[in-house]
Amino acid sequence: MLKKMRRKDKEIKNKEAMELLKKCDHGVLSTVDSNGYPYGVPISYVYKNDSIYFHCAIEGKKLENILCNDKVSFCVVGDTKLIPEKFTFKYESVIVFGIASEVNDNEKNEVLLELIKKYAEDYVEKGKEYIINSCAKTRVIKIDIEHISGKGNM
Repeated sequence: MLKKMRRKDKEIKNKEAMELLKKCDHGVLSTVDSNGYPYGVPISYVYKNDSIYFHCAIEGKKLENILCNDKVSFCVVGDTKLIPEKFTFKYESVIVFGIASEVNDNEKNEVLLELIKKYAEDYVEKGKEYIINSCAKTRVIKIDIEHISGKGNM
Protein backbone atom coordinates (compact mmCIF):
# COMPACT_ATOMS: atom_id res chain seq x y z
CA MET A 1 0.00 0.00 0.00
CA LEU A 2 1.29 3.44 -0.91
CA LYS A 3 1.62 6.08 1.78
CA LYS A 4 -0.46 9.21 1.66
CA MET A 5 1.34 12.45 0.96
CA ARG A 6 2.77 13.95 4.13
CA ARG A 7 2.59 17.58 3.02
CA LYS A 8 -1.08 17.90 2.09
CA ASP A 9 -0.60 21.67 1.73
CA LYS A 10 1.68 20.99 -1.28
CA GLU A 11 -0.59 18.43 -2.95
CA ILE A 12 -1.96 19.21 -6.39
CA LYS A 13 -5.20 17.69 -7.61
CA ASN A 14 -5.22 14.75 -10.03
CA LYS A 15 -6.53 16.92 -12.88
CA GLU A 16 -3.57 19.31 -12.46
CA ALA A 17 -1.19 16.37 -12.19
CA MET A 18 -2.49 14.97 -15.48
CA GLU A 19 -2.07 18.38 -17.14
CA LEU A 20 1.53 18.43 -15.95
CA LEU A 21 2.06 14.97 -17.46
CA LYS A 22 0.76 16.31 -20.79
CA LYS A 23 2.98 19.41 -20.58
CA CYS A 24 6.37 17.94 -19.64
CA ASP A 25 8.84 16.69 -22.23
CA HIS A 26 10.75 14.08 -20.28
CA GLY A 27 10.50 12.04 -17.13
CA VAL A 28 12.40 9.43 -15.16
CA LEU A 29 11.26 5.81 -15.33
CA SER A 30 12.23 3.75 -12.30
CA THR A 31 12.37 -0.03 -12.39
CA VAL A 32 13.93 -2.75 -10.23
CA ASP A 33 16.32 -5.37 -11.59
CA SER A 34 16.47 -9.08 -10.78
CA ASN A 35 19.00 -8.38 -7.99
CA GLY A 36 16.69 -5.84 -6.34
CA TYR A 37 18.63 -2.77 -7.47
CA PRO A 38 16.66 0.30 -8.53
CA TYR A 39 17.25 1.71 -12.00
CA GLY A 40 16.12 5.20 -12.98
CA VAL A 41 16.43 6.32 -16.58
CA PRO A 42 15.28 9.52 -18.31
CA ILE A 43 12.81 8.91 -21.13
CA SER A 44 10.63 10.78 -23.59
CA TYR A 45 6.97 9.81 -23.40
CA VAL A 46 3.38 10.63 -24.20
CA TYR A 47 0.42 10.75 -21.85
CA LYS A 48 -2.59 9.28 -23.65
CA ASN A 49 -5.77 7.51 -22.56
CA ASP A 50 -4.84 7.98 -18.88
CA SER A 51 -1.62 6.02 -19.43
CA ILE A 52 2.06 6.78 -19.99
CA TYR A 53 3.67 5.40 -23.15
CA PHE A 54 7.29 5.32 -24.23
CA HIS A 55 9.34 3.65 -26.92
CA CYS A 56 12.61 1.79 -26.63
CA ALA A 57 14.87 -0.65 -28.43
CA ILE A 58 13.89 -4.29 -28.66
CA GLU A 59 16.29 -5.23 -25.85
CA GLY A 60 17.99 -3.52 -22.92
CA LYS A 61 18.01 -3.01 -19.18
CA LYS A 62 14.60 -1.28 -19.00
CA LEU A 63 12.93 -4.22 -20.71
CA GLU A 64 14.82 -6.81 -18.68
CA ASN A 65 13.72 -5.08 -15.49
CA ILE A 66 10.08 -4.78 -16.60
CA LEU A 67 10.03 -8.48 -17.50
CA CYS A 68 11.42 -9.24 -14.04
CA ASN A 69 9.05 -6.87 -12.22
CA ASP A 70 6.34 -4.97 -14.09
CA LYS A 71 5.71 -2.53 -11.23
CA VAL A 72 7.28 0.83 -12.09
CA SER A 73 7.25 4.46 -11.09
CA PHE A 74 7.55 7.46 -13.34
CA CYS A 75 8.34 11.03 -12.29
CA VAL A 76 8.20 14.37 -14.07
CA VAL A 77 9.30 17.79 -12.85
CA GLY A 78 7.66 20.81 -14.44
CA ASP A 79 8.59 24.42 -13.84
CA THR A 80 11.06 25.24 -11.09
CA LYS A 81 12.40 28.51 -9.75
CA LEU A 82 15.16 28.91 -7.19
CA ILE A 83 14.39 31.27 -4.30
CA PRO A 84 17.84 31.49 -2.69
CA GLU A 85 16.94 34.00 0.00
CA LYS A 86 14.36 31.54 1.38
CA PHE A 87 16.53 28.46 0.79
CA THR A 88 13.83 26.83 -1.30
CA PHE A 89 12.38 26.36 -4.77
CA LYS A 90 9.08 26.91 -6.39
CA TYR A 91 8.28 23.65 -8.19
CA GLU A 92 5.71 21.26 -9.60
CA SER A 93 6.09 17.50 -9.94
CA VAL A 94 4.14 14.31 -10.47
CA ILE A 95 4.90 10.72 -9.52
CA VAL A 96 3.01 7.85 -11.11
CA PHE A 97 2.98 4.24 -9.95
CA GLY A 98 1.75 1.58 -12.32
CA ILE A 99 2.12 -1.62 -14.24
CA ALA A 100 4.23 -1.68 -17.42
CA SER A 101 3.44 -3.88 -20.40
CA GLU A 102 4.26 -3.95 -24.10
CA VAL A 103 1.67 -2.86 -26.67
CA ASN A 104 1.52 -3.90 -30.31
CA ASP A 105 -0.26 -3.43 -33.62
CA ASN A 106 -2.59 -0.43 -33.91
CA GLU A 107 -1.94 0.83 -30.37
CA LYS A 108 1.83 0.72 -30.97
CA ASN A 109 1.54 2.64 -34.25
CA GLU A 110 -0.81 5.23 -32.71
CA VAL A 111 1.61 5.85 -29.86
CA LEU A 112 4.60 6.15 -32.18
CA LEU A 113 2.66 8.73 -34.19
CA GLU A 114 1.76 10.62 -30.98
CA LEU A 115 5.47 10.70 -30.08
CA ILE A 116 6.24 12.17 -33.51
CA LYS A 117 3.51 14.78 -33.07
CA LYS A 118 4.81 15.71 -29.60
CA TYR A 119 8.52 15.90 -30.38
CA ALA A 120 8.66 16.64 -34.12
CA GLU A 121 5.34 18.26 -34.99
CA ASP A 122 6.73 19.91 -38.13
CA TYR A 123 7.82 16.53 -39.51
CA VAL A 124 4.75 14.32 -39.13
CA GLU A 125 4.75 13.03 -42.72
CA LYS A 126 8.45 12.20 -42.58
CA GLY A 127 7.82 10.70 -39.14
CA LYS A 128 5.20 8.33 -40.56
CA GLU A 129 7.84 6.95 -42.93
CA TYR A 130 10.27 6.67 -40.03
CA ILE A 131 7.71 4.65 -38.05
CA ILE A 132 7.23 2.22 -40.95
CA ASN A 133 10.99 1.78 -41.38
CA SER A 134 11.85 1.40 -37.69
CA CYS A 135 8.76 -0.29 -36.25
CA ALA A 136 10.35 -3.76 -36.20
CA LYS A 137 13.31 -2.38 -34.19
CA THR A 138 11.11 -0.57 -31.68
CA ARG A 139 9.01 -1.60 -28.72
CA VAL A 140 6.32 0.50 -27.11
CA ILE A 141 5.61 0.17 -23.41
CA LYS A 142 2.45 1.31 -21.65
CA ILE A 143 2.26 2.18 -17.98
CA ASP A 144 -1.25 1.57 -16.66
CA ILE A 145 -1.49 4.13 -13.88
CA GLU A 146 -2.54 2.70 -10.52
CA HIS A 147 -1.69 5.74 -8.42
CA ILE A 148 -0.79 9.33 -9.21
CA SER A 149 0.30 12.11 -6.90
CA GLY A 150 1.27 15.65 -7.64
CA LYS A 151 3.11 18.16 -5.51
CA GLY A 152 3.75 21.81 -6.08
CA ASN A 153 4.75 25.10 -4.59
CA MET A 154 4.21 27.59 -7.39
